[in-house]
Order: sequence, then C-alpha cells, then structure tokens
Amino acid sequence: MTLLDPGVWTGKIFDGAWTTAAGGTYDTTEPATGATLGTLGQAAASDVRRAAETAAAAQRDWAARTYEERGAVLRRAGRLFEDHAAEIQDWIVREAGSIPPKAELEAHFAASLCYESAALASHPQGLVLPSAQPRWSLARRRPAGVVSVIAPFNFPLILSMRSVAPALALGNAVLLKPDPRTAVCGGVTVARIFQEAGLPEGLLHLLPGGREAGEAVVAAPEVRVVSFTGSTAAGRKIGEVCGRLLKRAHLELGGNNALIVLPGAKVADAVSAGAWGAFLHQGQICMTSGRHLVHESLHEEYVAALADKADKLPVGNPATGPVALGPIIDEGQLAHVDELVRGTVAAGARLAAGGTHEGLFYRPTVLAEVTPDMPAYAQEVFGPVAPVVPFTTTEEAIALAAASEYGLSLGVLGDVGQAMRIADAVPTGLVHINDQTVNDEPVVPFGGLAASGNGSRFGGPDANIEAFTETQWVTVRDQIATYPF
Repeated sequence: MTLLDPGVWTGKIFDGAWTTAAGGTYDTTEPATGATLGTLGQAAASDVRRAAETAAAAQRDWAARTYEERGAVLRRAGRLFEDHAAEIQDWIVREAGSIPPKAELEAHFAASLCYESAALASHPQGLVLPSAQPRWSLARRRPAGVVSVIAPFNFPLILSMRSVAPALALGNAVLLKPDPRTAVCGGVTVARIFQEAGLPEGLLHLLPGGREAGEAVVAAPEVRVVSFTGSTAAGRKIGEVCGRLLKRAHLELGGNNALIVLPGAKVADAVSAGAWGAFLHQGQICMTSGRHLVHESLHEEYVAALADKADKLPVGNPATGPVALGPIIDEGQLAHVDELVRGTVAAGARLAAGGTHEGLFYRPTVLAEVTPDMPAYAQEVFGPVAPVVPFTTTEEAIALAAASEYGLSLGVLGDVGQAMRIADAVPTGLVHINDQTVNDEPVVPFGGLAASGNGSRFGGPDANIEAFTETQWVTVRDQIATYPF
C-alpha cells in the first residue's frame, strides 16, 4: 500500500474521506526546486467550526473506550510509521528540505511517540487522598476534550506527533493545523496513518491553512487545550487569546541557545559539536546553537577550525545527492537570515565563512569578532549561522549565556564540575553537558522558559498527562451526608 499517493488532497476533515475545504486549494512545493508536490485543501473558519463540533461529539465515545482499545490504535500507528518509513522520509526530504538522516530521525521518532503514547492509555492517572470527613477522596485525571495542535515547518512530523499521539491516547479528539508549507509530511501523513490504524472517525481533523485557520482552531469553543510550537511572536498572541478565553496553552517557542566551550576542551570535538548544533537542518531548529561562547584560550583556534569545517560542508538538494545542508524553507526566511548576517558584518563582525547563497541554498556561516549587541548574536536567526564570542572567566560565560530573553537549551563542553556550576546558574529548560544544544527524546519532558515558552509541556508520562488531561476531585460516602438544615 502507498500511503500518500496520488499527491492531491482537496479536503481537510478526516472523517473517512477527503471532503472539499471552504478555503479552496493551494499547492505545496519543494523548496530545493520550486516544483509542485501536491495540492491540498485550505481550511477556512467555517471548516474549523464544523470540525470542532464533530470532534467534540466523537470524543465522548473515544474517552469511554478501554485503555486496551486506545492503546491498540496507537500501537498500530507506530507499526505503520515503521512500515511506510521510506515513503514518509522522501516527503520530509522534498517538502521540508531535510537531509535524509534528519528525515529518518523524524519517521523513527514518530513511531516511538506512538509506542510511548500507547502506554499512556494504561498509565495510573489518579491519587487516593486523605480526608477529614468519613468518605473516600480521590483525584483522577480525565481527558481535556478537544485539543488543537498547531505545528511548524522545521520538524513537521515530530512536532505534530508529539502532541497528537499523547492527546489521542489519553482520550481526546484533535484538531491538527500543520504549517501549510509542510502540510503533507506534517499533516496528511499523520491523518493517513491514523486512518489506516483504525482510529474512529471524527477524532482527528486535518486543517491546513494560514492565519484564519490558526485563529479559528484557538478560538473554537469546543477546544480546551491549545498545543502550539512556533515563533515567540505568534506564541504570545495565542497565549493572550487563550488567557482571555480561559483555555490552557502549551507554548514551545523560539530560542537563541548558547554553546559554551570551556578551557581545556578538545577543540576538534568542540567544533564538531558546534557545527552540528549550528548547521543541522540549515539552523532552522529552535534548539540550534546560536551563540558560541568560547574561552579566550581556544577562541582563535575554534573560529579557524569551525570556519574550515563550514567551508567544506556540501550544500544542495538533499533529494538528489549527499549533502550536509539543504535549502532554507522559503524566500522570506532566507531574507531574514541574510539581513541579520549582513547587519552583523556591517556592525564590525568578521565573516570567517559563508555569508553567501545561491537561490535558497545558504552557505554555513561563521562570524567572528562579534559583540553581544550585534543582530546575528542578539536575535534568533533560524538559519545556518554561528556567531562566536570569547569569554575570560566562568562568571563571564554565565552572564553571557543568561543575557537573553530566551531560555530553551544550553550546551557546555569541557570540565563536568565547571559545567554543572554553569548549569545551576543559567535559567534554561534544557541543559546538555559535553553535547551540543539540539537534543530530544520521546520520553523526556521538553520545553523552555521565558520567551522560549511556558515550561515542559511535552514528553514522558508526567508532562503528557498534565498537558492533555484535567484533574477531577471525587468523593464517595457509604451513606448520604446529613447537615444542620
């Protein structure tokens, strides 16, 4: 069976068929070539309203199903991700501009998320509480109801599935709005997998679209939880709306992550980690190593070695040959990256490598003689750019790492004791000692602080149960209570 052919999806609501979307259709394209890959329905607000109503009705029966039934659907979905891995990976390469190893990671991760989520259905979800009254007192977790998942373009499959899978396993229905640029690998793939896995109709609704669809999946009265991964600016707006509507918002946002290289670190290893953290998927990752803080004793050697590595990394179409970097997702993002690099050089930085592009293919870039006020250091670039800044003392490294509005990921390379001191002092959601900043696993709580989001909202049983269920207090007496009146 082919999962995704024929490449035309003129609908949006997963109800056993693809039905016409009120927002019309649009083409999804391959950033490396500009070729059209498929046609999708574009959801309008009216589509979202209908989907939300359908989801709310279907969710009640789904929540009443046994944990065995819900777990079985998730396990079948995991096997289907494995069975169709090659096809899914090809779409991730072509639609998202990913190199094949990154696409392989996404397909494997999606299957793992299904298997981990299947176990959530039977995970203990309550507490027996003490009571001063003659009664039994319980706190139990109940499905939230309808969950909206808004996913970005960079890791389209993982960042859809890390909310879709646990939400479904815990008895919820889902409205999925993928980024329209990657709506096949981040949306159609998910819908088709669960369709083949036997998920009952009405529980998963695929709603590709732009701002209108995004606003509607947040505002729909049936939606109780919004799980958003994307930019800080968009996340702030969603958080404001959810606050006004008294909905829970789980926000995983941007980052400008520091990678600290301590004195005594092996430069060759540090440069390998730094290049991977800065250039993987063209730097289009919230966890990208965006600020390289290197001890003054290693600074010049590190810059030279990182620049040499950047110059040797092949850039090109990942669908046609072995490359290290593929294309930037679109012209708008390319212009943003190029503007920050040019602005930083104009402010006095030295371009040690890169800084050029052909079409959407941007060369991995190393910037030296950078100061913290320069654009490519101070802002999230979301491109393959590594600004390098020297430091003298551990205290200075801590101050530099902490001086950011973001608080997502931190990498520290070198002496473990010194690294732990830094980890204790820098406010951040993730810390990786003797590793770069881009790390994730299906079983770990994931999330950032401050402008990077509102904490660990995904991953592992505790965070997922907290994210996609509500707590209900239940008391039981063996006789009806009596009162003075």
